[in-house]
Amino acid sequence: MMDLNRIFTNQRTGNNSPTKASRTDFQRDFDRIIFSSAFRRLQNKTQVFPLPGSAFVHNRLTHSLEVSSVGRSLGSVMGEHLHERFRNDLTEEAKSFYLHSLGNVIAAACLCHDVGNPAFGHSGEDAIASYFERNESDLKPKFSEKEWADLVNFEGNANAIRVLAQQQQGKDEGGIQLTFSTLAAIAKYPCEAIARNKGILHRKKFGFFQNEKDIFLEIAGETRMITESEEPFIFKRHPFVWLVEAADDICYNIIDMEDAHRLGIVSTADCKNLFFELVKSESDDIRRIEDKLRSISNENEQISYLRAKVINALINRSVEIYKLTIGKILEGNLEHALLDLYKSENKTLQDIESFSIEKIYNHKAVVEIENAGYNVMYELLDHFIPSIIKHEDERKAYDKKALKLIPQQFVYKEGTDYQKVLGVIDFVSGMTDNYATDLYRKIKGIDIGMTV
Repeated sequence: MMDLNRIFTNQRTGNNSPTKASRTDFQRDFDRIIFSSAFRRLQNKTQVFPLPGSAFVHNRLTHSLEVSSVGRSLGSVMGEHLHERFRNDLTEEAKSFYLHSLGNVIAAACLCHDVGNPAFGHSGEDAIASYFERNESDLKPKFSEKEWADLVNFEGNANAIRVLAQQQQGKDEGGIQLTFSTLAAIAKYPCEAIARNKGILHRKKFGFFQNEKDIFLEIAGETRMITESEEPFIFKRHPFVWLVEAADDICYNIIDMEDAHRLGIVSTADCKNLFFELVKSESDDIRRIEDKLRSISNENEQISYLRAKVINALINRSVEIYKLTIGKILEGNLEHALLDLYKSENKTLQDIESFSIEKIYNHKAVVEIENAGYNVMYELLDHFIPSIIKHEDERKAYDKKALKLIPQQFVYKEGTDYQKVLGVIDFVSGMTDNYATDLYRKIKGIDIGMTV
């Protein structure tokens, strides 16, 4: 059983001592993420739909901001609940943390939960993983078994820990130096890649690369995560993870539908009916909501109003489920995400998921960008990785020219092949959709001309 008095800390990566300032350490986490280049690049990374021009839909940055808003609500409400429910067991420091700071931790974690995701959504992740799968005979002998598992299972969640916490060439130790509490809250899959098991929630994917293993062990130790295995390392989820995951699940389940409506992919009637049915199943004042809808003539505004009501309903339901399952969460034994538990008993949420898969995620425009993104990311890796793993004496002129395109903070000249390859992945996965496409067109000779 995890001790609520010991699962949070203001200790940061990079061995920085906590500072006394008008902002708490957890508020400083939020601010550091906002001002980081990794977060800024999310503004031009696909959420679901390709950036469509005149119709404004969500990108990774606007998605992350909205998830953070929902996460702050979840964290604040649950912090108050934990403060009251366990007040006799909590230290004064813990009481203050849950009452005043848990919302900030969850908000900060939600804000950075996607910073490890490459351009073009999940197809970018697939492209990186499949690059190594398709070149296994040439590449696998250069890596250990665990290193190879990292590469062929490339995962945005693990990459987020690397982006946020690792020291790049020429930069400060500890990445952007977040607290271990915030970093623990984004670790949905706290295990090594070799321990992946799709049938087990906390091992469905993996949470850290071998290169960041020591950093992750420090995060796990300082936040008292339960150790399930030491070889390979597997931990139970930290209790804060469930709130970050719920905030993300609430937003993408609902807001992808609203985006699809704005693009004309989903009809007003379908979207309105699905949202209204979900609100109706959770509201005691449905007549007032109906009256409000009748007073709004603009269809987009009607959907926005219902979307807000749906999100509020799902926040309240997630809080109730967290309260009911807190015992299992602290034991590390809860086996289903909070929203999945609710979905199992709510047919409308099931219908929204089925509708989204059929009408949105398999829509032609989405599939086209996934195919294009896959090819762009694959070809970029293929341009750089064969050159970076050659010994300097064996590099031809074209290898040297290719490597001149990689910024120096991503070039680990004295590193192992694994570290050199991770540097290339850092460069490619950090690209925005537009930058990746532009570089692809240039190195392929599709666009030729000088740009500064």
